[in-house]
Amino acid sequence: MATVEDFDLLDIRAGTVFRCEPFPEARVPAYKLWIDFGAEVGVRASSARITELYSPQDLLGRQVLGVVNFPPRQVGPFRSEVLTLGVYDGDTVVLVAPDRAVPNGARLG
Repeated sequence: MATVEDFDLLDIRAGTVFRCEPFPEARVPAYKLWIDFGAEVGVRASSARITELYSPQDLLGRQVLGVVNFPPRQVGPFRSEVLTLGVYDGDTVVLVAPDRAVPNGARLG
């Protein structure tokens, strides 16, 4: 069973998507995202399987939550540096985001 201390090890921050591109090389349909997590964390790249509900235009300027302290992961030719968070609705991923605008880099607590 996980503990509160385990949860505290995760650094989950709010960031704003400022660039989004299709990721045709991915095995499963995905986008390449660039997310601004503020001055402390900076810009991080992420591969996200969210093409069913979101277009690239829908994502620009949108705030999302991401785990910023996992090691980078190579996804085909792309280096994913952050885990963008979402919940599954069947096979579809719905993004997790603050319900109001918060500063980029704000930490989930």
